[in-house]
Amino acid sequence: MKRILLSLSVLLSVQVLAQQKSVLFLGNSYVYTANLPGTLYNLALAGGDTIYHESNTPGGYTLEGHSTNATSLAKIASRDWDFVVLQEQSQKPAFPPSQVASETFPFAEILVDSIKSNYACTEPVFFMTWGRRDGDQSNCQFYPPLCTFEGMNARLRESYLEMGANNSATVAPCGAAWQQMKLQNNTFWNGLYSGDGSHPSAWGTYLNACIFYATIFRQSPVGIPYYSSIGQQDAEDLQQLAEDMVLDSLSSWFIGHQDVVANATNAGQSELTVAFSSNSENEMDHFWDFGDGTTSMLENPQHTYSQSGTFDVTYIASSSCGADTATFQVSLSPSSVTDSDGLNTVKISQMGKQLVLNNPTDYNLSVTVLDYSGRIIGEDVLPKLGSTNVEFQEAGGIYMIRISNGVHFSTRKVVLQ
Repeated sequence: MKRILLSLSVLLSVQVLAQQKSVLFLGNSYVYTANLPGTLYNLALAGGDTIYHESNTPGGYTLEGHSTNATSLAKIASRDWDFVVLQEQSQKPAFPPSQVASETFPFAEILVDSIKSNYACTEPVFFMTWGRRDGDQSNCQFYPPLCTFEGMNARLRESYLEMGANNSATVAPCGAAWQQMKLQNNTFWNGLYSGDGSHPSAWGTYLNACIFYATIFRQSPVGIPYYSSIGQQDAEDLQQLAEDMVLDSLSSWFIGHQDVVANATNAGQSELTVAFSSNSENEMDHFWDFGDGTTSMLENPQHTYSQSGTFDVTYIASSSCGADTATFQVSLSPSSVTDSDGLNTVKISQMGKQLVLNNPTDYNLSVTVLDYSGRIIGEDVLPKLGSTNVEFQEAGGIYMIRISNGVHFSTRKVVLQ
């Protein structure tokens, strides 16, 4: 087992240095103008990472069109993608909310369902586009927010964030970065557009590529020596903007929402027995190495050490889509084996499917009920000089009652008939 874990550790450390990702782009001319996939590929390569990419981006295409397009659906099904990027036609998400709800959101959901049905670990990414430089003048008379860049961009941001939230998907905040550039440097912002005031120029596409790089690799593009055709200084300014926009606000864009995150703690100890607790995210499986040559695959195990000392505990939370590791130390000394706090004076009696706990001490205690697999099934407070009842809705079996004063704990085994 230790050799397997060592190999995993080496593999993970290598992936931090050089990542390989596969990305499918489903959009329209906002993707292929100035070659966003190719710019992202070259940026990643110069940063030591690799992207395999494919696209289906017919001009003016909508999410509705992609949801039934044979090429788009075939590409989704062609491999286990790391990311599938979804981009709606540039105007539609800026329309009134009721119109977006009927004309855009249903097809976003259909596409995400197709992506997840093909491979559950694929991360859908909604490509937040930007408002047109002068707003959408063709529709301004029907909906005033469309009359300006600011109004149109705000509606696009709202709609894409709603699509991300509703579909448990990531959002690449390109439009938000364009807004920030307008606030910082209006002349530079103008240069993000091509001549039509809608599609991106080489500068706009480079900014989008930096946003996608930070979104996909979860690391900064700052310092990557690839400048496309826009010059080093402009490229470095856009790299910094992307870092500020993405890495400072990962949760705002739902980036990492499906990552496994390992959280593990020492939940209390008495004598040589330690209760361990997992509070991880998106995990399915658990592995504990208690540091004394023994292991467990329970979610919240208790472990009794054979002697006092300091032990390095390793906890691995995993799912079919990834894993994460947490490490910490447990120190057991003679002072931890005493019960001077009177926890063992708590009396437990059984009345049918209820347990009655009586606390003779003059301070409140916490009570945690676990089944025999270590799963927490109930928690309560046992008041000082008082009692509490624990009622079991489940069938009889073996349960553990953990009583704690916040520093030490006492665990009792109860057998319900």
